[in-house]
Amino acid sequence: MNDIDLGFAEQRESAWLTNRYFPSKVGGKPAWLELEKLPSNKELLCEKCQQSKAFLCQIYAPFEDEYNFHRTIYVFVCRTPDCQEINSAKYLSVYRSQLPRKTSFYSEEPPIEEGKPLPEINTAKKFCFACGCLGSLTCGRCRKINYCSATHQRAHWQEHKKVCTTESNSECENVNVLLPNIRFPEWEIVVEANNPDEEYNTKDDESVEMSRWKEYQDLLATGNTGTLKDVPDTELDKYITESEAADDKFFRKFKKEVSRDPDQILRYKRGGHPLWIANVKQTFGQNPQIPDCELCGSVRQFEFQIMPQMLNLLKDHHLDWGVLAVYTCAKSCNIPADIGYVAEYIIKQDIIENKT
Repeated sequence: MNDIDLGFAEQRESAWLTNRYFPSKVGGKPAWLELEKLPSNKELLCEKCQQSKAFLCQIYAPFEDEYNFHRTIYVFVCRTPDCQEINSAKYLSVYRSQLPRKTSFYSEEPPIEEGKPLPEINTAKKFCFACGCLGSLTCGRCRKINYCSATHQRAHWQEHKKVCTTESNSECENVNVLLPNIRFPEWEIVVEANNPDEEYNTKDDESVEMSRWKEYQDLLATGNTGTLKDVPDTELDKYITESEAADDKFFRKFKKEVSRDPDQILRYKRGGHPLWIANVKQTFGQNPQIPDCELCGSVRQFEFQIMPQMLNLLKDHHLDWGVLAVYTCAKSCNIPADIGYVAEYIIKQDIIENKT
């Protein structure tokens, strides 16, 4: 892929976002690709607070070779406020899963996205009703609903108890409940090719940028920063916390690129480079050191980044980031059947320097 692809959020019926249709999406429950060997509940626990990480998003990114006919990258995040650290991705996890064209789960023919959506591809595994990850605990009354933890069972109980009985439990599995503290709102990610031939007037861009910068300084002097005009994405304004940050060339480049497609929530370019929001060496003290693939030992390369605009969709004011950059095995090596999912690497960059 020579050019950057951009991802945008669109609303779509959840029935079209199951594993049968190999979706890219934000929130809801993960649409697992490999259905026998999934990440364990222990793997998805936050090391700091020991709470289950929430499913953030998944990107369907196949390329035709023996092992990668189907290929999906999953991102999970801890939502506990105390676990959020500036310029640290310790509370995030990334997993890669891939399958050949011929599998025991899916048809070799592409799914038909017409008419009514077909049900998801099922497995003998039990999944948590609340989050969609493996669920080994069963409701003691109806024996119909599974959970990954007592925390998720308690979160669901207020609604579940309305239909949960030992005598009549046929409705238990059909109740669709919003659990905003566990699941993020669900959106489809539609990926479109960025147009590299579109021309931009650099001088005009710089002139507009200088005008915005002067306006910002004037408003900063009066203490009124809430009335900036013509800013393409208000989400980015919160990153301007001091004049040094606002004048940083990395931030200005970031903002300029984003202004061309202000609704982008994802940038994809396998083997490319992230669009950093701040000076990398100042953020981390050096260029980020990306560990090699833990499975095959090959180097990892950049695959995609999650943009701050995604935060607008999540409805969780505890979460914050400038850039989430995901790195995966350059070979996208074969994953043995007894593993199913392999951990990859993610970097979180904020505009605010960690001064603690």
